Amino acid sequence: MALVPMRLLLDHALKNKYAVGAYNVNNMEQIQAIMAAARETRTPVIVQASRGALKYSNFIYLKKLMEAAAIDNPDIPIAMHLDHGNSLDTCKKAIELGFTSVMIDGSLKEDSKTPTTYEENLDVTLSVIEYARPLGVTVEAELGTLGGIEDGVGSGQVHLNDPDQAVKFVRKTKVDALAVAIGTSHGAYKFKAGQAQEIRLDILREIERRIPGFPIVLHGSSSIPEEAVAQINRYGGRLKDSAGIPEAQLREAARSAVCKINIDSDGRLVMTAKIREIFALKPEEFDPRKYLGPAREALLAMYIRKNREVLGSAGRAPEIIAALDAERS
Repeated sequence: MALVPMRLLLDHALKNKYAVGAYNVNNMEQIQAIMAAARETRTPVIVQASRGALKYSNFIYLKKLMEAAAIDNPDIPIAMHLDHGNSLDTCKKAIELGFTSVMIDGSLKEDSKTPTTYEENLDVTLSVIEYARPLGVTVEAELGTLGGIEDGVGSGQVHLNDPDQAVKFVRKTKVDALAVAIGTSHGAYKFKAGQAQEIRLDILREIERRIPGFPIVLHGSSSIPEEAVAQINRYGGRLKDSAGIPEAQLREAARSAVCKINIDSDGRLVMTAKIREIFALKPEEFDPRKYLGPAREALLAMYIRKNREVLGSAGRAPEIIAALDAERS
């Protein structure tokens, strides 16, 4: 199975009331765990790289890891996605490298911290769509701003979506998918102490009612597993008051118009927890394979559970492949 446009995966998810996991990738162990979980659960998957990840690993190295994932998994539909592209030039570079999908985050200026006006967001989104659509590349945009900062992205401010504005934006741009701000947040500290851990599903339902059949995306949707946080702190970490999105709410969202859910921090936490444990219990160990390997296995278990229990995407890959084969014949 070649890499596919993300819109193909989103349309199938929307029709069948589940969400595709959009998992961030920074290194080989992460993508190996993501793909092993996809094989185990027969799940379509979106592997995505942020600008920070691409800078860390170099565009071409990460691209080749993603391509290797596709070659090694011919029965898994995979979209290769740029997460939080901050300009037309960044999106162009990703498309030239073979990414099948890009996100233009026009909600923030190119410094990735300062909110834009609605008109500025509209203009840059339209410029990316004009470039990408003739090439068959899916375009995701964003309205509103999330709390938190992760990988250098985020204003630290929360501006929830206005459903009227969301409808207007979608109709004006004809974008393929829209990331909405309904209370999710970047990073491991999504809620303040004492604050209710819940997202605004009422806003989501209103947007869905007004633009039925349109793909919605949730960013900042890690659940921040308590056991991983406890393990990190047990072995020398200092994560205090970290809190995430309850998985029951994500599952409910996945049954609606939400068909792409971004998960990054959970993977970082699970991987770090295992590495800290090994460093603490085996201080003589220095072979990276001896701690990165177990960290990869911990990631694998997490991704399998997310696919099966949270996203509802398990078992969907064969359906997509069958539909594509029928289309070609």
